Order: sequence, then C-alpha cells, then structure tokens
Amino acid sequence: MPTKREIEIRTADGVCRAGLFGAATAKAGVILYMDAFGPRPALDEMAERLGSHGYAVLVPDLFYRAGAYGPFDAKTAFVEEKTRTELRALIGGTTQEMTARDTGSFIDALAKAGTTGPIGTVGYCMGGSRALNAAAAHPGRIVAAASFHGGNLASDAPDSPHRSAAKIKARVYVGSAGVDGSFPPEQSAILAESLRTAGVDHILENYVGMGHGWCVSDHGVYDAAGAERHWKRLTALFEETLA
Repeated sequence: MPTKREIEIRTADGVCRAGLFGAATAKAGVILYMDAFGPRPALDEMAERLGSHGYAVLVPDLFYRAGAYGPFDAKTAFVEEKTRTELRALIGGTTQEMTARDTGSFIDALAKAGTTGPIGTVGYCMGGSRALNAAAAHPGRIVAAASFHGGNLASDAPDSPHRSAAKIKARVYVGSAGVDGSFPPEQSAILAESLRTAGVDHILENYVGMGHGWCVSDHGVYDAAGAERHWKRLTALFEETLA
C-alpha cells in the first residue's frame, strides 16, 4: 500500500513541496535528493522501497524556487533542445549552497513528522553531490551519505564535495557509472584521496558496464541487475548506520 504523504516545507526562500514516505513513527530518516528530472513516479517507487525498511523517506523538490516546470521524460529530456535548455536553467539556478541550506529545513520537517533520530542521505545524478554536501553541512545529524552516478564530485568548482571532506562525519558510499563524463577516473581519484586524508569512512565503487542513470527505472540506460546491486549496497549502508 502506498505511504506517500504530500507535505510543504517552509524554507528561507519559500515553500518546498515534498513527498514523505514510510512509517509515520520511524526513528531514522532518509533524504532522497532527486536527479535532474525532478520528483516523479520513478523516484516515488524508490522512496517507497526505502521506506519499507522502516525509514521515513523525504523526497523534496529541489527546483521549488523556479515555480512550475516539466514534467520531463528522462529518456529524451536532454536530447530535445527545448527541454535540455529548461533543465540546464533549473540545475544552474539551484546551487549547492541552496540545497545544503534547505537541508536544515528538510531535517526539521522529518522531526516535525516524528523522526528525530539519525539521518541518511542518498542522491542520484545532480543529487549525488548534494547528498555529500548535505553531510558536510549537517554533520551532527547526517550519519550516512550515498551518491549514485553523481557528477562533478571532485571538480574545480568551489562547492565541489571533495573540498568539504574534512567536515563530513558520516560514512560515505559513492557508486559511479562505468563510463561517465561527469565523473571521470581523475575525479574519482581526487575524491578518494580527499576522503581518506580527512579520515572519512568511505567506499568508492565502479559499476562497470553501467551508464549514467542506471539506478532509476525511467532512464534510458536503466539496468535491472545493476539497480539491484545498488539497492544491496544502499540498504546495507543504512542498516549499519541508522540503527
């Protein structure tokens, strides 16, 4: 039976719509940071699955500042010029700092819903870097952070997650696509060194043969076997940290 509850979260910049999934009395919470295509049924299904493990799972609309947008077809949105332009504007207009700041409101929303225990984060695509930066921004509450096919995790940008490694107290898991121009091997090496130097408990894993987006069912490169492997890693991470 679906457990989704539609909620509104007051932030410093407005009102963020979000889906809240799972048990209403969960002790531990998970914030799922969306990919570039926004909240939609495919992400709802993923949140439902996580919620079935006993967590309260929050899926916020990170693009709420932009007003109405989409919906997007994950298979074609970056192929068609109109939607590609719209997506790039949405992504560019939603900074890492905005999401890190919003995460405080997301944690408060989970507490208001009855979840005051440890928090885990997981992000896909653009959400991957945000899941890691959230852990750096809120080290007192976030105890586990995962990124799957996240891009630019160790880029030249000043807000690249690797630059905040020393602030992270959470356990970190990064699953990268086998070939992914947004997170090439040289970035993986920089991220690994940054986390190791900072003393962060972490695993970086390369999913050979998987394409960027393989975990999410409505992506053109979705891979069922690879997605199940991701689920095993993610649920193990949360079982070991959110208990």
